[in-house]
Amino acid sequence: MLKFFADRGGTFTDIVAVTNNQGIIERISKHPERFLIVPLPNQEWIIVYKLLSENPEQYQDAAIQGIRDILGLGSNELIATEVIEVVKMGTTVATNALLERKGDRVALLITKGFKDALRIGYQNRPDIFARQIILPTMLYEQVIEIDERYDADGKELMPVNIEQVKQDLQAVYNTGIRSCAIVFMHSDRYHHHEQQVDQLAQEIGFTQISVSHQVSPLMKLVSRGDTTVVDAYLTPILRRYVNQVASQLPGVRLMFMKSDGGLVAAEQFQGKDSILSGPAGGIVGAVQTSKRAGFELVITFDMGGTSTDVAHFKGEYERQLESEIAGARMRVPVLAINTIAAGGGSILFFDSSSYRVGPESAGSNPGPACYRRGGPLAVTDANVMLGKIHPQYFPSVFGIDGNLLLDKDIVVQKFTQLSQDIATVTGNTRTPEQVAAGFIAIAVENMANAIKKISLQRGYDVTQYVLCCFGGAGGQVACLIANTLGMKKIFLHPYAGVLSAYGMGLADVRALREKGVEQPLTSALIPQLQQVMESLVTQARTELSHYEDSSEQQVIRKLNLKYEGTNSILTVDFTSNVTVMRENFETEHKYRYGFIQLEKSLIVESASVEVIQKMDTPEESLITRTRPLDELPKSVEIVRMFAAEQWHDTPVYRREDLQPEDTISGPAIIVEKISTIVVEPDWKARLTERNHLILQFKN
Repeated sequence: MLKFFADRGGTFTDIVAVTNNQGIIERISKHPERFLIVPLPNQEWIIVYKLLSENPEQYQDAAIQGIRDILGLGSNELIATEVIEVVKMGTTVATNALLERKGDRVALLITKGFKDALRIGYQNRPDIFARQIILPTMLYEQVIEIDERYDADGKELMPVNIEQVKQDLQAVYNTGIRSCAIVFMHSDRYHHHEQQVDQLAQEIGFTQISVSHQVSPLMKLVSRGDTTVVDAYLTPILRRYVNQVASQLPGVRLMFMKSDGGLVAAEQFQGKDSILSGPAGGIVGAVQTSKRAGFELVITFDMGGTSTDVAHFKGEYERQLESEIAGARMRVPVLAINTIAAGGGSILFFDSSSYRVGPESAGSNPGPACYRRGGPLAVTDANVMLGKIHPQYFPSVFGIDGNLLLDKDIVVQKFTQLSQDIATVTGNTRTPEQVAAGFIAIAVENMANAIKKISLQRGYDVTQYVLCCFGGAGGQVACLIANTLGMKKIFLHPYAGVLSAYGMGLADVRALREKGVEQPLTSALIPQLQQVMESLVTQARTELSHYEDSSEQQVIRKLNLKYEGTNSILTVDFTSNVTVMRENFETEHKYRYGFIQLEKSLIVESASVEVIQKMDTPEESLITRTRPLDELPKSVEIVRMFAAEQWHDTPVYRREDLQPEDTISGPAIIVEKISTIVVEPDWKARLTERNHLILQFKN
């Protein structure tokens, strides 16, 4: 049987397969240039495969094509689904639709008098000194004001005018809109009116109906409404993609990664849960592998082709309840990930006065200049120019036919021309490699600043953390990032180049449920909170009821607390002891903001429950040393690498040739089939028995 874990990124799609099928292993082992095969202790193998996310001349969907390639199928052969046990995926389909504003047409149904409430929002000014405020475009196309109202205590002030709503819905339906978002005042507590209108929309024929008390059952009309509109906008396009994948894999158990770091069955995957689907897999993979390696304080650093994602881990996944992506506000629990537009495909510019890196990306088509598709200079090209990437150690997946090596000649040609252009404009004569190093320094600074936002700016001392580097481009800049931040240790898993895909296989199924409370935290409130918690646990377990082995479930109960009169929410573990919860809140508040307010009472904004269904995860194989301890690994060749403002004769090692306790002193390059690791001159690398690579600062 086969298990597939897939992550579709902006540039590459990564596939990790686990199988006990000897025939498949024998067949693909004949193509070592395309596949990485690793034996596991339990008579299984892991297969690692990487292909371009966009290659329209070769295939329509990269994830499905990856599965077909591993199974050895031709373009017209059907996938033998009986040999596939499960497919777990992360996808950027919904994220891209949001970024490009290509979701479905949406009608907003809202309480009369609040037609412009979501457009007005909270009147935030991201750039406080901007003289011209450019509001983000709204995701909904039309607004229907519904003449209905409850007051804050649940008294019905005005019932729904059924006939009028029918007419208005039919008129919108006749314009071709098939998706609607229903958002009424106080419906987080009093659902009846939303349920009535939901029923009417179903009868008329709307195919996507997002109802606010189901999507985001918390108070505050604007944030609840924003989340509901995002769900209505993205779920249809997500559903079409899921159906497209499912049609290629009939009868196969298909699961997707949610933004909160948990897996969910394909039929339960919703737009609001999909925005960070791919990056969440990377965080899960980084955290779980780091814990296996013995690290509990982790900064995750995922550098791919299009973007870089960073996150902070200190014993548990950090989530944020409110987030804004591409101008769309949402209030759903998502992993706290800071994303910047800096990756291997980030385009390099010289604007007559300064170097700039990104945010525009060359993607996978055309990709960087070295991809042989006529692309512009990008970060990957700079590393080729510096001798940190060598074409012979990179997969042969480039060019129109997807079978060529990287093109170093075009990179040298373009950087030579760029250095001449810079000299002409500025009079500053710099060699092509110095120009490339300058661009890399800017990219590194941008990425280090992203890490500072989730660590130093929140009071965490990053020098006490390990930097878990992954993504196809992470190993190329790992030492430079650590140098900038003063970090002393870097962790690189053997599957670091595809860790987002591997993370899908390490993730558990998770069901989160929330309910607004908005009452002072007192001992008298505890019985009510316990009832709320039990109700939420029941709801979450119902969602997980069709998964096997329910005895392996773990339940986590949390409260979101704030000082009375404030909006700054902090999350604490729920206990029956009010004093303990207050102490935990004040400890975190003091750590986060530098002060506490003893005179103020605490308000329970909401209660949340997370039920975790443990899943079978791949084991990690141990490797043994067969060479004497005093015998060093042999390099495969000596290359030239530009680092620290000079060229170095640099040995190249294959990772599969390294053995436990081997130590390599930089400068050095360690090559894998799926990524390249650059050991800068002031660093050294050591391999552990788990095949983990630990990079440490020499001093």
